[in-house]
Amino acid sequence: MISPGLGWRDIRTHRVRSLLAVIGIVIGVAAIASMGILGNGLTVSVSGTIASAGDTIVVTPNVTAAETATPNASAGIDTGLRITGRQVDEIRRVAGQNPVIPIHAAVDTITTVNGPRAVAIYAMDPADVSSLLGRESGSYLRYGSDVMVGARLAAEEGLKVGDSLVIGAGEERVRVVGILEERGVGLDIDPDEALIVPDAWFTPRFGVRDYDLVVVRVRSPGEIDAVKAAIAARLNAREPVVNVFDTRRMLETLVDTFNRLSALVTAAAAISLAIGAAAILNAMLLSVNGRAGEFGLMRAIGATRGLVFRVVLSEALLLGVAGSAAGAVLSLAGGYLAVSALLLSSGPFFTVQTLVSVLYGIAFGIGVSLLSGIVPAWRAAMTNPVDALRCR
Repeated sequence: MISPGLGWRDIRTHRVRSLLAVIGIVIGVAAIASMGILGNGLTVSVSGTIASAGDTIVVTPNVTAAETATPNASAGIDTGLRITGRQVDEIRRVAGQNPVIPIHAAVDTITTVNGPRAVAIYAMDPADVSSLLGRESGSYLRYGSDVMVGARLAAEEGLKVGDSLVIGAGEERVRVVGILEERGVGLDIDPDEALIVPDAWFTPRFGVRDYDLVVVRVRSPGEIDAVKAAIAARLNAREPVVNVFDTRRMLETLVDTFNRLSALVTAAAAISLAIGAAAILNAMLLSVNGRAGEFGLMRAIGATRGLVFRVVLSEALLLGVAGSAAGAVLSLAGGYLAVSALLLSSGPFFTVQTLVSVLYGIAFGIGVSLLSGIVPAWRAAMTNPVDALRCR
């Protein structure tokens, strides 16, 4: 059994040296655990999106090299390109029984009690909303001037069901009939800070009848590739007029990228632990050299080599535990701030993976500290009592 009493006494005697030795462990554990928390938070967030929106095919207007855009709802807004009603009918023919949801997109100013702000506005047939978006409270859209509000927008503006707000320079007043469930990362639309309005209300006010994108919710994941290929073959037979992609593949690619990035950054953070291990090794060797007489006396009065070994190793263990504990606290604080800032939500932080990342960092820090103490402990255990006492 390791004896911590004498080890703790020496740590208190050499506080500055021990503190410097611990700093490297603190930094290493904090870096490894924080990167693990961030990577897992990203993975959890994107994995949740895969589960909720991974059965989605998105069709957007084809963008030429001169008109660059990203594959999301902003394509139509940025370039003026649209998907026509005839093309939507073609998509419906090849999509079979899978819901096809054409969507208009725009950006406009809304005015609430907090003042004006620009928001994205998505318009669709009210009958299609429940096929694409979840509802947190209130009701789904009806025909008229009712709107649904994204979860984050509602939270930021203090909006609730029954409130009213003003849209655009014309100051048209609309009523909030529902609050959407928070959705997170979106590769089709980003509703969390947006308004959802009926298409019949949208088209005369924004002067457009064609669509910015079309979302197809495939009922069976096994049909995704076939439906996607059928849409591309029908609409792009003569020339590429639309882009067709499925969110599952893109999201899975993102998850894989996040995992690789997390592993790479964690490996880089391990360098800090190596530096901490070197500091502990140096501190322990100095401690052993300065206490040769003490170890010689212990051996002379009957202490075994094993006991001396455990006394010195306990010092390394205590340094490792202290550094790892402090690093774990820092990693929790840093990981929470990083996840909240990058994902705009703290939800992915409160998962089992977060605890696993912290425990992994603690175990790594303690393990490295023990390994660093083995050589000094062995040297102390092999101290010759006669030579050591002669030098006192």
